[in-house]
Amino acid sequence: MSTTHVARPPFDPELGAVLSVLGKQLPNLTAETIRPMREMMHAEADLTGEALAKAGLVVREITIAGYEGADMAVSVISRADRTGPGPGIFHIHGGGMVLGHRMVGTVQFLPWILDHDAVLVTAEYRLAPEFPDPYPVEDCYAGLVWTAENAAELGIDPARIVIAGASAGGGLAAGTALLARDRRGPALLGQVLVCPMLDDRDETTSTHQYDDAGVWIRSSNRFGWGALLGERRGGDDVSIYAAPARATDLTGLPPTYIDCGSAEVFRDEDVAYASALWAAGVPAELHVWAGGFHGFELLAPHAAVSQAAAAARNDWVARLLAS
Repeated sequence: MSTTHVARPPFDPELGAVLSVLGKQLPNLTAETIRPMREMMHAEADLTGEALAKAGLVVREITIAGYEGADMAVSVISRADRTGPGPGIFHIHGGGMVLGHRMVGTVQFLPWILDHDAVLVTAEYRLAPEFPDPYPVEDCYAGLVWTAENAAELGIDPARIVIAGASAGGGLAAGTALLARDRRGPALLGQVLVCPMLDDRDETTSTHQYDDAGVWIRSSNRFGWGALLGERRGGDDVSIYAAPARATDLTGLPPTYIDCGSAEVFRDEDVAYASALWAAGVPAELHVWAGGFHGFELLAPHAAVSQAAAAARNDWVARLLAS
């Protein structure tokens, strides 16, 4: 379905200016672009480390047991003057299920560490297509269990663990929260899903609207889901833990924050997930930021809408941690 003549919400003017530059730098996701995109994202890891150090944070690198006992690296980030025990943040990075590393996106959550003396644990889960479903979500669940079991040593209050992630990391956070509920695993105080990747079925209005505009378009999304699920993508044999939008029972999940842009592929599936949470009686807050493209806050932090999005999310977390 071509979007050449399809009506769609426009990009915010500030963000549109950024997108005009980013569009020339960020290729669409294909089998040929995975390797250079992975290399580009890993090259930015040092910049993240510099930002953490500048903020007065310390990072510990630990190897733990992931899914089926495989080695998995985690980074533990905390204030240098941590008093603890404080809240715990289990972070899952984005990257369309096929890209990224555990430091991607952590800067979005630095205020929680700085303002609330939280300890953030971020996991190096295995990526598709080399490691398709269920490896990514099972690695994440193993990391969450390890965090809860080692809360005392990490300086975390086990009653105050929040799971958070953006994009694919948001989808994996939602899937991990469902696993924790169904396996009676670690109790979660809340979940923060930033523009989460939730639905493999490619049926929403927003996925058709943004098949040719933005940093994450329909073809990239289809590729990411195909890498994760193979021929099962869009079919009947897909787990709710891989694609949480397929879950029909969301009861028992923790309070949830969801945000996204109005001008992105994930808009409609994110709105639908919030509605399903409300229908199940789960406290949930939803923000759809007008004119936001996918990942706008991380890619254009100076924009007014990006600053508003960050402030609203940080306020919700502050209220959650104070409850």
